[in-house]
Amino acid sequence: MAFKPSRRFVILSGLAATGALVVGYALSPFSTLDRARRLTAREGDLMPAAWLKIAADNRVTVYVPHGDMGQGTPTALAMMAAEELDADWALVSAETAPADLAFANGALAKGFLAGDMSIPRWLDGSADFVGRKAAEFMSLQVTGGSTAVRFTGVIGMRGAGAAAKAMLIRAAAESWGVAEADIVARESRLSHAASGRSASYGEMAARAASLAVPDDAPLKAKAAYTISGTSRQRFDIPGKVDGSTRYGIDMRLPGMLFAAALNCPVAGGTLKSVDEAPALALRGVKKVVTTADAVVVVADNTWRAQRALEALAPVWDEGANAALSSASIEAGMNAALDKGDFDADFAEGDPEKAIAGAARTVAASYSVPFLAHAAMEPMNAAVSVHDGMVEIWSGVQDGLGCRAVAAKLAGVSMDEVTVHQLPMGGGFGRRAFNPMMAMTPRHIEQAIAASRATGAPVLVTWSREEDMRQDYYREASIARLKAGLTAEGRIAGWVHDFAERHDPPEATAIHYDVADRTARYVSGTNPMPWGPWRSVDHTVHGFTIESFIDELAAAAGADPLAFRLAHLGNAPRHKAVLERVAGMAGWGTNEPGRAKGIAMREAFGTIVAQVAEVSVGDDGRARVHRMWSAADPGEVVNPATFKAQITGGAIYGLTAALHGGITVEKGRVVEGNFDAYDMVRLGDAPRHEVEIVESGARLGGAGEPGTAPVAAAVANAIFALTGQRIRSLPLRQFDLKTGAQIARA
Repeated sequence: MAFKPSRRFVILSGLAATGALVVGYALSPFSTLDRARRLTAREGDLMPAAWLKIAADNRVTVYVPHGDMGQGTPTALAMMAAEELDADWALVSAETAPADLAFANGALAKGFLAGDMSIPRWLDGSADFVGRKAAEFMSLQVTGGSTAVRFTGVIGMRGAGAAAKAMLIRAAAESWGVAEADIVARESRLSHAASGRSASYGEMAARAASLAVPDDAPLKAKAAYTISGTSRQRFDIPGKVDGSTRYGIDMRLPGMLFAAALNCPVAGGTLKSVDEAPALALRGVKKVVTTADAVVVVADNTWRAQRALEALAPVWDEGANAALSSASIEAGMNAALDKGDFDADFAEGDPEKAIAGAARTVAASYSVPFLAHAAMEPMNAAVSVHDGMVEIWSGVQDGLGCRAVAAKLAGVSMDEVTVHQLPMGGGFGRRAFNPMMAMTPRHIEQAIAASRATGAPVLVTWSREEDMRQDYYREASIARLKAGLTAEGRIAGWVHDFAERHDPPEATAIHYDVADRTARYVSGTNPMPWGPWRSVDHTVHGFTIESFIDELAAAAGADPLAFRLAHLGNAPRHKAVLERVAGMAGWGTNEPGRAKGIAMREAFGTIVAQVAEVSVGDDGRARVHRMWSAADPGEVVNPATFKAQITGGAIYGLTAALHGGITVEKGRVVEGNFDAYDMVRLGDAPRHEVEIVESGARLGGAGEPGTAPVAAAVANAIFALTGQRIRSLPLRQFDLKTGAQIARA
């Protein structure tokens, strides 16, 4: 598409107003690249960008500016760099990039700034520069938004690999006195057929390192790919299978002490006082440390610290949220929606007029609860404050951002903080700490305080209950949707009013043919701490929009699939994905006692259509037996990992649909463990088939799109089976045998 600058692009473009010609950040001689080389390379290594190094021994190392929480990013990004480099895959490895400004993710910033725009070549260098400076300014190294492959990979890794190959070819041409066009680079070797000369990349690395980094190295055509698009074993799997992978909770340092924390149970509350004596009297307890809103007990092991913490009776100032409840929050949302003081999300045409002129009006209200991240590894961090330095070991989704936040918490400069970024036992947005976000890593703050107080390294580990009750939650929301239907069963007008808007801005988009449509929202109704949750607002609107589309189909007397397809005349990619999943699932056929539901969402550049097959047990609970997903990410790098991510995202979304829900009473979160916040277990997970539809469109994400349509697909299947319309989640609150609390269509 043509270049149309967004507001964010124009604002941040001011960073580039230097009057100088600039070239791609990853392929430019910035001082930060020299720093990256000093941190990771040796004399004779070729490092044309912060992401890629070719050593004299011919090994290729890809430095990944993202955290590992099981999504397979390091392997996929290495594949993209190795593809353009024409490297021998057996010689390629990946490491987490240091949490240092030299590895700030300018490719990610550029991707965010450009959005869905295609930047013309004459502006590409300026865009790279803006991205780089924005990433440094924001301390950006974040993992989230399904951005690693589609931004870091496409913008950074491919260009780095292509530049390195071009430099190696030029070095060989100069060394052998031949034309560059006559040199072939393949499988980490350079060869010149006419002279019979050849050399490994490693043998030519030192000479290539002395050359200027090109800013326009050509990328390969997809037809020439030999690595990208093939399924490759992930680098991280062996260590996770044999137990050698070390997580934050596994950290052990000489002289380490262990701590447990109790935070104020009411969001925004503070600590008034605590009698430390009962804890200090117990075996192994070393210190009681307090912060503004927490009590931390330090002992010689975590179990003793936790037991000692239970002996304390802190006095809290619970603050303004002490009387808060789920009921009061819901009432506030409804009151705000009734008042109608809306901000516009988008507006096209005149939907109210279109609805008024329709043959029939359909309206429905939906609600979704707060959701916790519920990662298997609870929040933890090891910190050593020594010699004026703060050293941190933790699994985080933004190593550089965490470093900046920790510096502020510790009252020191970033140069005095080191973050060792470790793999995460789940993140889903919970561990994304950056100065630009409101999420504070309180466990790291507590570990800093405990290490200072004891003069020893301290590992703080939150209990499961603290982890769940002190989360930054996916927002609760209420949505009211209204649409008209013509006599021919076409949608005429669409109004979508809802409470609380977060990210991403396109989450309320609909891709069906509706000329007159609007989405409007109210804010300020949710006092609970908010944080990004896998697929973010797509999980809210994926349920409400796709459930309402089913309601419109039922009102029109149409099959849900046929109704959707009839409204996708301007969205051929979406239509193709729906048709594929319908064929996979055998839409229109059902086993006895079961029914199927369908839903579709585009999220983070990937279109996913899902079918869920459900039954209702004697206990009145829904059982999801099978799922089918068709996904169009444009193109795919590692098909096996992509399918695993769609499956994992669907299971995460299914957990939320069936069980997930955080409730608040007297300012406190009620649910504290998996007995009250259940999850889909291995034995309950449905059989899931995933097929990839490669349209050749711009590359989309993998980690989050599979979560967005799940709840609607299941709810729509329940309607098909029982005639009961689900407009509120989670499903565990309903008895589907009796239809208690459920609106009947």
